[in-house]
Amino acid sequence: MDPAFRDAMTAGYTLDEPSVVLGSALHGGELLNDPRVTLPLSMATRHGLIAGATGTGKTKTLQLIAGQLSKAGVPVFISDIKGDVTGIAAPGDETNAKVIERAESMGWRFQPAGHPTEFLSLSGTLGAQVRATVSSFGPLLLGKVMDLNETQTSILALVFKYCDDNALPLLDLDDLGTTLKFLSSDAGKPILEEYGGMSKASVGVLLRAIVVLQQEGADIFFGEPEFDVLDLLRMTPDGAGIVSVLELRDVMDKPRLFSTFMLWMLAQLYETLPEAGDLPKPKLCFFFDEAHLLFDDASEALMDQVERTARLIRSKGVGVYFVTQAPTDVPSSVLAQLGNRVQHALRAFTPEDADNLRKAARTFPMTDFYDVEETMTSLGIGEALVTVLSPRGVPSPLAAVRILPPDSLMAPIAEADFLARVAASPMTFKYATAIDRQSAHEIIQGRLATARQLAVEESIRSDVSPTTAEGLNT
Repeated sequence: MDPAFRDAMTAGYTLDEPSVVLGSALHGGELLNDPRVTLPLSMATRHGLIAGATGTGKTKTLQLIAGQLSKAGVPVFISDIKGDVTGIAAPGDETNAKVIERAESMGWRFQPAGHPTEFLSLSGTLGAQVRATVSSFGPLLLGKVMDLNETQTSILALVFKYCDDNALPLLDLDDLGTTLKFLSSDAGKPILEEYGGMSKASVGVLLRAIVVLQQEGADIFFGEPEFDVLDLLRMTPDGAGIVSVLELRDVMDKPRLFSTFMLWMLAQLYETLPEAGDLPKPKLCFFFDEAHLLFDDASEALMDQVERTARLIRSKGVGVYFVTQAPTDVPSSVLAQLGNRVQHALRAFTPEDADNLRKAARTFPMTDFYDVEETMTSLGIGEALVTVLSPRGVPSPLAAVRILPPDSLMAPIAEADFLARVAASPMTFKYATAIDRQSAHEIIQGRLATARQLAVEESIRSDVSPTTAEGLNT
């Protein structure tokens, strides 16, 4: 092996602190098993990217990193679009000859192990149901999700203020819609004038935006009991971090619902967690599988919110990792914040593919040991170009790496096993039953019904009074 390459790897990856082991460096057809290519736990909050074409091993890399984080006492959150991450809960197949051979080629002893896992679900059918109240979003985040302009967002803030002042809980989308309709009606006009007023056109835009959210399935997400984000930070009694897997198989055709939840979750964590600064290991690591769904067709305001949240949440001890096919799936403002990169093979079948390949190659540190574009297209399954941030905060030397096999099952667990785990989870019981307490919708409807009844009674009295007077005069 080239001595210069060995020296560069030794200088870049010889660490005396806890790390996630990714694999062995490849150069000139040879493997370098010492030192291993690793990701320091202290730098895991610098966010990251796991990218590569379909079938190149991204999910297995995700499992490898998530499993080691869990063992190191770091809770993990994973969004699972296709249901192929459930295997992290079960030990790997110790009879799989290919896995054994791969581990031995890197001088690694394969020790199958499952990891403590909780399954979550936006619909409640594939895990503990995750819900949030409209009020917990606040007008600014909700306005971004609804793609409102500044004026429309200010009207939304007015609605929130009115509800706060009048003890009207905003729990679901019906509460928001009913309040909007009331404030823009004749009955609500006197109240509205106290808060600055709103045009019928703006109210119409907001109501249509609510309908769009409802049509995209957001009704199932809004309500109570609200999910406590601190449940994502739980540990087992022996100190392992619990892996929370959000199953999205049944809502993968509802990207607005998916992105709405992710933004709310990160925003809640940012609001809830104290400032942490630099830690020896993260408090929590997020993995967003099929991350392009978070950005496809997203408004500029939504993109800005993702970029801002990713930038700020690092100081709370949270690392965010995007898993997608190509780096170009992630906006450049977000990509610039991702210090840890694992790039599996990319394929260039079209001119657009070739252009994306060149763009991806330019995001990596300069190297004397690889032609980055050529290497990216020639990587085998389970191989990747890797660079991470060192404890000094500088990028490690770029290395083509044969990734270690994860110790967990590299396939979905059996459906019966999955359903049994969901049914036995205390989290499933905690969030199973929806609470439909009296909120803005019911309170306003009740007040309007009372007002209508009083109007009817007054009308009857008015009709009866002249007759009575005439009778007394005779």
